[in-house]
Amino acid sequence: MSLEALARAALARGDLPAAAQAAQRLAMAQPERPAGFFLLGMAAAEAGQVAQALPMLEQAVARGGQAEHLAQYARLLILLRRDGEAGRAARAALAAGPEDALTHDTIGCVLARLGDHAASVGPFEGAVAAEPDNLSYRYNLAAACGFTGRVDAARDHYEAILRADPGDARVHYALAILSRQTAEANHVSRLETILAAATKPEDRLRIRYALAKSHEDMGNAAQAFAHLSAANGAHKQAIGYDGAADAAIFDAIERLFADGAPQGWGAGLEEPAPIFVTGMPRTGTTLVDRILSSHPQVGSAGELQAMPLAVKQLAGTRSRLVIDPDTIAASAASDPRALGQAYMARAGHHRADGKRRFIDKLPANFLYIGHMLHALPQAKIICLRRQPMDTVWSNYKNLFASQSAYYAYSYDLMDIARYYARFDRLLALWDRLFPGRVLQLSYEALVADQEGETRRLLAHVGLAWDAACLSFHENQAAVATPSAAQVRRPLNADAVARWKRHEGALAPVRDWLAGQGIAID
Repeated sequence: MSLEALARAALARGDLPAAAQAAQRLAMAQPERPAGFFLLGMAAAEAGQVAQALPMLEQAVARGGQAEHLAQYARLLILLRRDGEAGRAARAALAAGPEDALTHDTIGCVLARLGDHAASVGPFEGAVAAEPDNLSYRYNLAAACGFTGRVDAARDHYEAILRADPGDARVHYALAILSRQTAEANHVSRLETILAAATKPEDRLRIRYALAKSHEDMGNAAQAFAHLSAANGAHKQAIGYDGAADAAIFDAIERLFADGAPQGWGAGLEEPAPIFVTGMPRTGTTLVDRILSSHPQVGSAGELQAMPLAVKQLAGTRSRLVIDPDTIAASAASDPRALGQAYMARAGHHRADGKRRFIDKLPANFLYIGHMLHALPQAKIICLRRQPMDTVWSNYKNLFASQSAYYAYSYDLMDIARYYARFDRLLALWDRLFPGRVLQLSYEALVADQEGETRRLLAHVGLAWDAACLSFHENQAAVATPSAAQVRRPLNADAVARWKRHEGALAPVRDWLAGQGIAID
């Protein structure tokens, strides 16, 4: 057996020391060829030593530029948040003509992580064509089809997975949110059977959310609420959420900007391209993103982590969390212009070619409005506002990234209400400090007067009127949020006052918010 075959076999069985040893011998024996360096890098990466693996893969890529090597190099770059380089490597890997399924899938995963879901479909199709029985590859393809509006194809792939693995909770949930469930076409009976057999907490969480979505679609309010209550109660206990952590972040932001700007802050970066669309999740941010990106001068960059990471980078704190009170406090020593440059260095890789402006649609950027207005004074900011009770209910009934600290508040109705109250208070601070700089756009007003509010939106961001913005549902760009099905339909009032279906169960939330002086009607 050759040294390369020995190293690959050792990698396949998880014997990393043996893989590294064989790869080292290969690199020494054939230093002009890429295989030894590639396999050394892969052994290091499998051991979690990404920083050590990257130079080895760079050596391999420099010696041949093979698709497999470029794809794995792109994967490591994504892990290190070097998005621009990762994108170039992934596209070079695709151009080099990948042959094996793993390389196809790796390229697709990198492109998907970069938000280029349309480009990811081809590599994922290549992976499934090469290994049709690999369920992970097929799931990735199904998800990409769903994100790009190929609903029937996505459904077919998901059902193919379930024929092989009937208990896959992730697939059952994906099917539930793919399209509207009806009394005539739903999977409630199948989901109930799977729930009864599920033993893993994460599986039970997803199945209950799928059941809640199905019952909500069909108008079965009591059943929907029962499943959500059980799912969210168990998950809140599992993650150990304590609202004090989020309250401390809000406190730190309010302290930092108590006087408008930290002492010594100067001018920011004069860059007019960014349009930030922020707000509580599930309040219309995806809708506004689609409206704006239907304008010929605007492209959507998706939900970027560029501003949180730029603030973290310049703050220099060592905590594993992107945002925490120490990072907010330490950002006072940052230079606004450097912060703007750090943001653009990260965000620029996601800009669509040929577009003068780009949208950054990370909802949680409302926490960074003070940073953004100082770092990028020409940037435009929109913050979505939705009726408070609908905001609370919509956050409660949507399964976000279940391990993300951004959404840890969303598994308890009163936790969401308290978070909303702090959001509302923070928006009042931004309005007082930066009057007129943040457009607070009402979801309900947009639904009631689509053209009038769209004109106001375009005027705020400095764009000329374009009627294409009224036909946002014809926008063919991918959507990778829970709003994917809604934003492919014309604007409607279906989601307005949805909370009233559960008015009795939500009464304590309504009373508490009213007690905080927050208007409900």
